[in-house]
Amino acid sequence: MIFWFRRDLRIEANDALAEAAKRGPVLGVFVLDDELWTPSGPNRQWFLAGSLVDLDRQIDGGLIVMRGEPDRVLHELADRVGARHVYATDDFGPYGRKRDTTVGESLATKGISTHFRSSNYVIPPGTLFSKSGTPYKVFTPFYKLWITQVPGASPTDPDVHWFEHGNKLGDGIPAPPEPTASSLPAPGEAAAWDRFDRFRSEIVKGYNQSRDLPAVDGTSRLSPYLKWGTVHPRQVMDRLGDHPGEQGWIRQLCWRDFYAEVLFNRPDSARWPYNPGAAVETDTDGDAAARFEQWCEGQTGFPIVDAGMRQLAHKGWMHNRLRMITASFLVKDLHLPWQWGARFFMHHLVDGDLASNNHGWQWVAGTGTDASPFYRVFNPTTQSTKFDPDGEYIRRWVPELSQLGPKVIHDPASDPNGAPASYPAPMVDHRDERLEALARYAARKND
Repeated sequence: MIFWFRRDLRIEANDALAEAAKRGPVLGVFVLDDELWTPSGPNRQWFLAGSLVDLDRQIDGGLIVMRGEPDRVLHELADRVGARHVYATDDFGPYGRKRDTTVGESLATKGISTHFRSSNYVIPPGTLFSKSGTPYKVFTPFYKLWITQVPGASPTDPDVHWFEHGNKLGDGIPAPPEPTASSLPAPGEAAAWDRFDRFRSEIVKGYNQSRDLPAVDGTSRLSPYLKWGTVHPRQVMDRLGDHPGEQGWIRQLCWRDFYAEVLFNRPDSARWPYNPGAAVETDTDGDAAARFEQWCEGQTGFPIVDAGMRQLAHKGWMHNRLRMITASFLVKDLHLPWQWGARFFMHHLVDGDLASNNHGWQWVAGTGTDASPFYRVFNPTTQSTKFDPDGEYIRRWVPELSQLGPKVIHDPASDPNGAPASYPAPMVDHRDERLEALARYAARKND
């Protein structure tokens, strides 16, 4: 029996693995697919490699890692060990669905059956429908049904007898490239539970108050572990209760399911506007590339934006409030395509998830599922004053501003003594660019 690990790099709470184990000894394999490995970016590659090391340890060195096209790799492995069944947790992404169809049809020609079971979500995409029988397009009604349909039983802890292969198979766990981030979370299942324990004991009760404050360790930081399935979201939910903070965080899990649902029903929305009618004119020539580079490097002259971009560079992670602020600045102040920013995030984020990342960008760009239209434009200075009132987050990531007081750190140009010479002047006037963004939106509506 072959179990094909993908985004479920754990033993516990793994329904598909439990079903495979009922049939007999299991050979665990991870296929290093260049279609997924290459675009992942060095931070996510590093985290994945570490998660595979941890999984291999859990099965006493028995994990097989093979590089190549999944249908060819699984053919070869099944032939070598005489396996007639391949099990895996279902994948609902655009590439994963196409790949699994190809693998299933290919293995069937050799008399090998494939079994795709369960999911890495609380509720699998394609399960919930509106009263009219159509997929949900808006989050709130989706959430109202979702919260009533959470399965009562947790995923199964399998009793696995691992197939003994003598370590003569596979290419070995890859040595990842050096990450671009200077500090990344520890990979693996134990690290995930260490972080969860801290979240539950120290953070979650105040989550609804602290989740928007980037200077505070007020979020779960579980997203990299959920990305690779070193924990299942149901495992985490089962350890939380009814406190408002706990329920507030569970609502965020629903956002993860919702965006997976949207991508499942509209795979084109990974790259193209979900709502094409709301897509406004963007700049792609002239000095667009230079403006994009300033944004990437955290040299925009807007402290809160620059702090967020520098946090991403150093941590491979960015606070969610800052993801919205930096995205709004790129799309609404610089008038650049949201796809540019989405690709940059996906390259650097250790928790980069196609559905959540790209639909989050579309939410900001006004082309996604959200009912609020394009005229939502974040004022970076107002956002900074509201969510980082003392400038603590800015001082941490923009040290050249560390000597400024709380009244001027959000807008250094307002300092009577002048902004520090080492810090760039604002690259745009926000008020002017907001009006330009709204004018482009009005022109699009009148087309």
